[in-house]
Amino acid sequence: MKVLVIAPHPDDEVLGCGGTIAKHAAAGDEVFLCVVTQAYTPDWAQEFIERRPKEIKASSDILGIKDVVSLGLPTVKLDTLPQKDLNKAVGEIVKKFKPDIAYIPFKGDLNRDHRLIFESCLVALRPYSGAKKILAYEIPSETEWGDPIEHFAPNVFVDISSTFEKKARALNIYSSEIKDFPHPRSLENIEALARVRGSAAGMKMAEAFWLVREEM
Repeated sequence: MKVLVIAPHPDDEVLGCGGTIAKHAAAGDEVFLCVVTQAYTPDWAQEFIERRPKEIKASSDILGIKDVVSLGLPTVKLDTLPQKDLNKAVGEIVKKFKPDIAYIPFKGDLNRDHRLIFESCLVALRPYSGAKKILAYEIPSETEWGDPIEHFAPNVFVDISSTFEKKARALNIYSSEIKDFPHPRSLENIEALARVRGSAAGMKMAEAFWLVREEM
C-alpha cells in the first residue's frame, strides 16, 4: 500500500502521525512525505535553514519513510500565493506517488498554512485521484488552538503503543521545536496526548484522526 503524508512544515508529520507512519513502514507499506514549505532569511538564521534538510532526513529514516519531497514554498506566506498554484503543486505530488491513503493537516488549525494546504489537498485528492482514504491529523499547539467552530473531533484512532518510541526519537531530531512542559509541544504533553487518545479507544497509546473520506 502507498501512503502519502503532506506536512505544511518539517516536524508536522512526526507530531501529527509519526507513530502511524512507523506502523505503516513496519507493515511493509511504502510511505512518502511531502514537506510543503521551507524557512528563509532573515526570518530564520542561515544555520537553521542549512540544518533543516538533515533533520528531515534523520527523522524520516527513524520512521521508515521511503522518500521525501520538498516543495520549497515560503513558510507562513502561503497566503501570498495564488491558491491555484498551491493546488497544482500538491496535485503534482499526488500524481507522482498515487497514494492509497493520504494524511493531511486539519482544516481548523491555527496556522493558516495548514488551512490552505488542507484545501489544496481536497482538490488534489478528489475521488478520481485514486486515493481510497484521507485522514486529517492533529498538531499540538495548532489544532487545539485553532478555529473553535472547526473543532477537531477525531473518529479514527490508530494504536501506536509499539511505535511511540520511534515517534519520540524522531521528534527529538527537531530539537528546536521541542518546548518545556506544560507547552503542548513538550515531550511530556505529546506522550500524555497519545495516552488520552489511546484511552478513548481502549488502547495504551494512539494517534487520532478526522476521517475526510473513505472509499470502500
